[in-house]
Amino acid sequence: MSEFIYLLENNSLFFYGFVFILSLMIGSFLNVVIYRFPKMLEQGWYQECREFLADELKQSSKKEDAPLTLSKPDSTCPHCQHSIRFYENIPVISWLFLKGKCSQCKNKISARYPLVELSTALLSLVIAQHFGVTVITCYALILTWGLVALTMIDFDHMLLPDQIVLPLLWLGLMVNLSNGLVPIEDAVIGAIAGYTSLFSIFWLFKLATGKEGMGFGDFKLFALFGAWIGWQLLPLLILMASVVGAVIGISLMIFKNHQKGQAIPFGPYLAIAGWITLLWGDLIWSWYLAQVI
Repeated sequence: MSEFIYLLENNSLFFYGFVFILSLMIGSFLNVVIYRFPKMLEQGWYQECREFLADELKQSSKKEDAPLTLSKPDSTCPHCQHSIRFYENIPVISWLFLKGKCSQCKNKISARYPLVELSTALLSLVIAQHFGVTVITCYALILTWGLVALTMIDFDHMLLPDQIVLPLLWLGLMVNLSNGLVPIEDAVIGAIAGYTSLFSIFWLFKLATGKEGMGFGDFKLFALFGAWIGWQLLPLLILMASVVGAVIGISLMIFKNHQKGQAIPFGPYLAIAGWITLLWGDLIWSWYLAQVI
């Protein structure tokens, strides 16, 4: 193990190559998480409802779905149910080799799969370059991978699962126990301020309009970043997230015929802005204050 760490520290090509290949494989797994995890939650919710309403549903003849996990059943083509072989599941390479089509039925395989894998690897390379061969890099990579999954799940389902958000929040506090990124006091205050600020805005907006402007998952995601970066950079984060959300929202309405009243998830914009703030927040905030003052 010591020899492996020595090689990582003294051979930058090996270090970046290792992070890139590992992250490609993680990106492939994230595709599974993005697709299956919401379905697993839905199955769990239905099961809880059936148990709660057991008496009323005793006569129900509805066939229950087979239990779904991240590992079972094996991955298949959504069109022909062809079992995907291991060599058809190599990140990015298999998609290119198969020309973006199922080897059995020749239906198209979404380009989103290799894009998620490649994006995960490239974002991980940025983390590796920024933090170097440190323990912080390991933690920041875990955060990055979690944010990729959260971003895509929220885009697809308007959902930020607690099972992903909360462990990452606790991880941020753990990282800062020994002043990893910020003092632990700033991290705790950041988590509290992150949640309560959006929670307050949510209720003020609801009282004023009668509508819900965001979901509770957004509060927790903001608290997550507060635990990682401290309370001082939260104003920058929310400002950047609002700008990114406005730009993408307007683009969707112009180019995708997105309905004006249709809800747009805020979580992805928080995730993008939060990741940027984690790496370059201090520089951006200093530059911004210099322009304002």
